[in-house]
Amino acid sequence: MQWLAHGFHGEMKYMATHGTRRARPAELVPGTVSVITARMDYLPRGTPLDDWQAVEFDRLSRPGEAIVSVYARGRDYHKVMRARLARLAERIAEEVGPFGHRAFTDSAPVLEAELASRSGQGWRGKHTLVLDRSAGSMFFLGEIYVDMALPESEPVTAHCGSCSACIDVCPTKAIVAPYRLDARRCISYLTIEHGGPIPLELRPMMGNRIYGCDDCQLICPWNKFAKKSALPDFDAREGLTGQSLAALFAWSEEEFLRFTEGSPIRRIGHERWLRNIAVALGNALRAGESGAAEALATRASDPSELVREHVAWALAQRPETPNAS
Repeated sequence: MQWLAHGFHGEMKYMATHGTRRARPAELVPGTVSVITARMDYLPRGTPLDDWQAVEFDRLSRPGEAIVSVYARGRDYHKVMRARLARLAERIAEEVGPFGHRAFTDSAPVLEAELASRSGQGWRGKHTLVLDRSAGSMFFLGEIYVDMALPESEPVTAHCGSCSACIDVCPTKAIVAPYRLDARRCISYLTIEHGGPIPLELRPMMGNRIYGCDDCQLICPWNKFAKKSALPDFDAREGLTGQSLAALFAWSEEEFLRFTEGSPIRRIGHERWLRNIAVALGNALRAGESGAAEALATRASDPSELVREHVAWALAQRPETPNAS
């Protein structure tokens, strides 16, 4: 409630709409007595675990390359996790008989990270995500609210110590204090949840990140223990890793819908997709990336006012040529 009072949720009005139900499971699903929490690793199966963090950080040094957050390069995790939670509930019913339950995966007013930490899945890191000593933070969370009493699992102790790497690395300084995130400054929020113009002062800090941001996780020492997914669902789709900004900016709406079918990216829509890439192209142009201006010029007269404004800003990032003496 204090986080909401500070306005840190930005345009995510649904965070405030449900009030106390978010923190009181039995108000959301009457009859709930216990909550089963689950987590699912999502690093793609081909991830080089010995240096995967360095590989991802290296993408930031290539301004013409589009960066999509690791979790979003494969299939929409909501669908995968929900299906597996449903199967888990079926297996429980096979053992104990019919029982009341409802499964969630980032799809309802549920305090997922808090439930996960209280049940021993890990501890809340200073970036607010859940961390585990043997798996880092590269996993999705899910819950099953059940109407039967289960023995409680104990929370684990925190192991962040004096480390402030996640706070220091955040490009927009969205982690305003340990365990406190101002979503309005977070690149994940800006590229996914935010619907209008991206604040001018934050655009240069976004670099070439076009959907989400992993920096606070990439820098975390515990993520050297991150696990690869056992599922092919989270393998990176062709075109979403190592792709150029110019190529993605050229996608028509029909191509966007086709290439993002079954992906979490699709929900932001083509207009926001172009908005995000325009910002990244502007940052690439400022960095001297060849071809950025030409790509931007193709949408200088885009039907969308939102896209046109971001393209105009991006084109204005061209470095000034010193006057000849």
